[in-house]
Formats: sequence, C-alpha cells, structure tokens
Amino acid sequence: MGIDIKFPIGLMFTILGLLLTIFGLITSGDSVLYSRSLGVNINLWSGCGMLVFGLIMLYFAWMSKKAKPS
Repeated sequence: MGIDIKFPIGLMFTILGLLLTIFGLITSGDSVLYSRSLGVNINLWSGCGMLVFGLIMLYFAWMSKKAKPS
C-alpha cells in the first residue's frame, strides 16, 4: 500500500519518550512530586517505555523501507 504509519508514530513516541525520560531524570530527587504515585518516578518509567516503543516502530519502518525495492 501507499501509506506507512510506522515512521510518524515511531518518531512521535521517540521524541515524547525522550522528553519525558529527561524530565524524569531531572526531577528524580523530588519526593513531593512523586508522592501521589507512591514514590515511583512515573515520568522516568513511562518515558523509557515510550522511547523503547518509538525506537522499535522506527526500526520496523526502516526495515520495511529497506525491503521494498525502489
């Protein structure tokens, strides 16, 4: 088909995951901020998950583009 949605989705998740991971690393010492999440740095963990998912989507988009002859 003509439209491949993996690249824009992967790029969006990678950028947002990177921003959220950086924010989680910067605010890792703030116990008041993470008291509502039982002390878990939810920004760091969700950012890492989004970053991994985005990189996997980018990899799949790259592999599908590589497999198609131009």
